[in-house]
Amino acid sequence: MSMPRKLDLVLCWHMHQPDYRNYLGGDYVLPWTYLHAIKDYTDMAFHLENCEGARAVFNFVPILLEQIKDYEEQFSSGKIRDPLLKLLVKEDMGSLSSEERTHILDSCFRSNHLKMIRPYPAYSNLFDAFQFFETRENGSLDYLSAQYMEDLLVWYHLAWTGESVRRTHETIARLMAKGTRFTFADRKALFDLMGELIRGIIPRYRALAESGRIELSTTPYCHPIMPLLLDFDSAREAMPDAPLPKCGAYPGGRTRTQYHISRAIESHRTLFGHTPQGVWPSEGSVSDGALKMLAENGFGWAATGEAVLTNSLKKVGELPGRMDYLYRPYRVGEISCFFRDDYLSDRIGFEYSKWNGRDAANDFVHYLEEILRQSPQDANPVVSVILDGENAWESYPYNGYYFLSDLYDALSNHPDIRMSTFAECTARASGYPAGNLPGVVAGSWVYGTFSTWIGSEDKNRGWDLLCEAKKSYDRVMASGRLSEEEVALAEKQLSDCEGSDWFWWFGDYNSAISVASFDALYRLNLANLYRLLKLPVPHALDRAISVGQGDPALGGTMRRSA
Repeated sequence: MSMPRKLDLVLCWHMHQPDYRNYLGGDYVLPWTYLHAIKDYTDMAFHLENCEGARAVFNFVPILLEQIKDYEEQFSSGKIRDPLLKLLVKEDMGSLSSEERTHILDSCFRSNHLKMIRPYPAYSNLFDAFQFFETRENGSLDYLSAQYMEDLLVWYHLAWTGESVRRTHETIARLMAKGTRFTFADRKALFDLMGELIRGIIPRYRALAESGRIELSTTPYCHPIMPLLLDFDSAREAMPDAPLPKCGAYPGGRTRTQYHISRAIESHRTLFGHTPQGVWPSEGSVSDGALKMLAENGFGWAATGEAVLTNSLKKVGELPGRMDYLYRPYRVGEISCFFRDDYLSDRIGFEYSKWNGRDAANDFVHYLEEILRQSPQDANPVVSVILDGENAWESYPYNGYYFLSDLYDALSNHPDIRMSTFAECTARASGYPAGNLPGVVAGSWVYGTFSTWIGSEDKNRGWDLLCEAKKSYDRVMASGRLSEEEVALAEKQLSDCEGSDWFWWFGDYNSAISVASFDALYRLNLANLYRLLKLPVPHALDRAISVGQGDPALGGTMRRSA
């Protein structure tokens, strides 16, 4: 007697922040790692902890985990190297310097105003006061008092606190009820709670994995686009006419790719106590060469975007109907590949934030039911929903609390849907119709191409600056003139520069403030690399690479797949 058909759903939440540390000074340049930690990493663990039947994959980028560990140490030692966090516990707010006041005002309204400022009257009043004085003559912002700065710091961090934390910690409820005239004791209580939350993140996810509730996967160490490190020409597989950087290839790209893979495996073992079975390559970026390296390093599965699959299938023949090709794993050489359902992933990332939470969850489940109904009768379809596990929730009411609660409840209790992990689906591969690909057309989850990271004048200039820095790095390493400690620090700085995020933000379609922030940080990282190599900093790094003037959805932190 045949078993009833099931739809295997894999929800894969990708957790990633680039490295915001200035390695020469030791301070953090931007606060996004600890803010997402107290808001999103806490909430996402909570939902799995509180829905026994739910399963999911959480993909943590090693450089993010490294920063979380760094913040743990800061909270434990009291030696705070994040300027905004340090200001939260500055005892005498009356002694703020003009630079500190400016930093507070520049930082503490950076959020989704509709969902994270306007719902709170006291915070909204602070914003209105800022806008009033900002439009007046120079110096008007000086009228904002020390108490104003104190209240603003508290409210910014309250707004960035996860909804699960608000519902389970008395400190947050008390401060939100108080609303104004916060004291140093209030700020210190909030600070201490934040430390407690951050110290609990890695242990919570490790416990979930050890109990079989989630699978933990990884990404190459600093989130590089592996196919581009290996071969710039891979960009032309999906974009034949794309202009490429003047430097024909990234120097030593294969060695650097192996470094990022090895460091990722090492980090995962250290923090989670096991070797990762699978990998979400940075931005789902794959090529035949990159997949081969992942398989050689012991990974059983990798995941990427739907457009990569369609491009690859078109290369070898006529494209069948979507229902006939998307919902299965494929074997590519020695590794299993899963391909993202772009429509469903983008529904969560961009559309459901506008819906009632339960209605959105029901719509999602209905779409899965239709996939099962329309799929071949001999098939157990595998649906891969893969997206950013952090930035989407800023646009949802209550940080997505009701949507995620209703979604996990509906999915875990559905008779025909099996919440699964990629490792489980790989182990059950014999139960799915076989899918084999002789190779892939190199690309990413965004449009199936690498256009987000290469091919335009500013992105290519970013690569050329990196290539020149890498050549200098190679010459200095060959000379043997650095100490062992200096070599390690220079390699770490180079790794940061090789990450994908800098190239993501280059482009006039992004917002001016985001492009300026990441452009400046990228050039600072390159300049610091030269300093660590004990070389003069090229004047080319004094000039901005890109200028933004767009207004992308979700501030550009997320992108639609097509």
